Amino acid sequence: MRFKIVLEPQEEGGYTVYVPSLPGCVSQGETTQEAMANIKEAIELYLESLAERGLSLPQVEEREVAV
Repeated sequence: MRFKIVLEPQEEGGYTVYVPSLPGCVSQGETTQEAMANIKEAIELYLESLAERGLSLPQVEEREVAV
């Protein structure tokens, strides 16, 4: 599966990363590489948790807007 992520640098250093289509799926890392590895693990755990509870993926609609 593929998911879009958002990677945000933090003022105090490091990065926060989250998956807009998986509400609450958030991680962080000191480098972009660490943040990417951590969010992959967080996604796997998120999906495992859904499967264990018999739930399907949340229905989130993503769109882009030009301003």
